Amino acid sequence: MTTATANAVTYFVDRHPEEGRGDKVAYREIGSGRSLTYGDMATGAAQVAGALLRAGVRAEERAAMLVLDQIEFPQIFWGALKVGVIPIPLNTLLATSVYDAILRDSRATTLFVSAPLWDVVKGAVAGNPYLRHVIVIGGTAEGATPYEEFLKDAAPADTLAVSPDEVAFWLYSSGSTGQPKGVAHVHSALRATSDTYGKQVLEIAEDDVVFSAAKFFFAYGLGNAMTFPLSVGATTLLFAGRPTPDDMIATINAEKPTIFCGVPTLYAAMVAHMDKNGPLEAPLRTCISAGEALPEEIGLRWEKHTGACILDGVGSTEMLHIFLSNRKDDLVYGTSGVAVPGYALRLVDEEGLDIPSGGVGELLVNGASAANCYWNQREKSRVTFEGVWTRTGDKYELRDDGRLVYCGRTDDMFKVSGIWLSPFEVEGALVSHPRILEAAVVAAEDADGLEKPKAYIVLKEGVADAALLAELKDHVKDKIGKWKYPRWIEVVQELPKTATGKIQRFKLREGN
Repeated sequence: MTTATANAVTYFVDRHPEEGRGDKVAYREIGSGRSLTYGDMATGAAQVAGALLRAGVRAEERAAMLVLDQIEFPQIFWGALKVGVIPIPLNTLLATSVYDAILRDSRATTLFVSAPLWDVVKGAVAGNPYLRHVIVIGGTAEGATPYEEFLKDAAPADTLAVSPDEVAFWLYSSGSTGQPKGVAHVHSALRATSDTYGKQVLEIAEDDVVFSAAKFFFAYGLGNAMTFPLSVGATTLLFAGRPTPDDMIATINAEKPTIFCGVPTLYAAMVAHMDKNGPLEAPLRTCISAGEALPEEIGLRWEKHTGACILDGVGSTEMLHIFLSNRKDDLVYGTSGVAVPGYALRLVDEEGLDIPSGGVGELLVNGASAANCYWNQREKSRVTFEGVWTRTGDKYELRDDGRLVYCGRTDDMFKVSGIWLSPFEVEGALVSHPRILEAAVVAAEDADGLEKPKAYIVLKEGVADAALLAELKDHVKDKIGKWKYPRWIEVVQELPKTATGKIQRFKLREGN
């Protein structure tokens, strides 16, 4: 690939009007009635690029994006890439203090922010020594420039020639185990994901309509709603609000997407909704899941209600999207599948030696979408990125048939009676009970100082009594083994999660 064509904008944006898709709708907002054609996206990105140059924002400077899932998002993201400015999509559900830390860590010189999010970020903007431009979308704010004014009369810019290995954008990790880290990705990584998972597993096509409950700021959502549909010229639905089960079901029924992208927590809640209210009324052909492993029970019940399977997969911010997945012609619920074509996987023990079939080890992945590094965290980068291999921090069991079964984060695993226990296995057994909506399991010490499983559960409805708790313990014993049952069970209203749906078990451990 030459530098003239290596800029990701060339493939994902610039070529579509030239190939006759200028009038086709690329994005349609749910609720607002607004839409964006492929031609308008190319024009808008070029204008954003021109406005950035006019404002003196230079290549390799960072532009933070605290932007909802709305049609301005792709125009800003691709507009920045077009002229070598590095966009950083930010989680839209964080606290002011976290935004302050990220803005200072990234040294962003520009911030795009959706007007509804201004109040939570304005405290981080005040006194920031790096920000030179703050642009508000859909409103006004003191000391900020309205988006329309920022763009007004800006001359469209040409696409900058870059190296395939040049850093294109950053994402901050979701923080399931602590503070988020800046993850730097290169231009070629975007197409690497669409050529592998998008083309060969998802099998996305130009006539698909995609709906991703996972947001743009999430690596998983960025692929679902941007990279994959733009690789083939498909249409994507954008939902700016929080993805509640009721809203997701109503949107699917009204808008008739063919591909739906969710996370296990949401699928579980939607299945519970359908158990009461009946199945979806939509022509779904494929659904995908990532973020955490999908419990077998949820996958089976979803398929029963909808007729569409869920391709459970594994990805990470560091690898940009899914690299381990089930496929339509090779689907086994309760497993994470096999390597996506284009990726190589290894399971290793504490000494770095490969694990034989039947063993449990940490998952390492090798693929072209791997990140460059963690920004300003050299030691963490050296530990995670080992040459061509990237450590995931996840433990998996290797089955005899070559499929991998999720066991938990490396930090979540613990031994009971000298045997490694997977929290996810116990959680899956609990969720298979008809009264349980969600479960999380962590290690807790008994009176002798020995680690045993403790479960936190969310009920579908009603309250728990001693009889139910005893029944749940017996249920786990019968499902997966007598020594694996939770010695303590605590009922909670909700489990602590990141904005991307991952359970933050470290918070539960801290509360023990």
